[in-house]
Amino acid sequence: MPHIIVEYTSNIKDSARIQDLLKKINAIFLSRSDLFPKGGIRSRAMEIRHYWIADGKEDDAFVHISLKWGAGREEEDKLAVCEALFGMAKQHFAELFSSRYLALSMEVSEFSESGTYKYNNIHKRFQ
Repeated sequence: MPHIIVEYTSNIKDSARIQDLLKKINAIFLSRSDLFPKGGIRSRAMEIRHYWIADGKEDDAFVHISLKWGAGREEEDKLAVCEALFGMAKQHFAELFSSRYLALSMEVSEFSESGTYKYNNIHKRFQ
């Protein structure tokens, strides 16, 4: 499992190409199936309609990517995945970044497997 949640402000929904971003995110995780089982990869996006950024005087925007995955992976592997994801996100939003005020951020949450419950038959397709 990784769960990927992209939050983005509604003022960029027409130009952010969010579905394309989700495909790119999954492609990075799929390329590391040695670390992340294909059947557990879940990416989703949430448009944020109510927000206030900085002093509210500009039409500022943000995109925040949250990654959630279980513990147990090597630090260098986690770092490589995070650098690939954030690098891709910076490229994906480069045009928007050059034409408007935009904050792009990403965070990782790692949790113990003992604190999760899962029921998933999608893995069977990839065995």
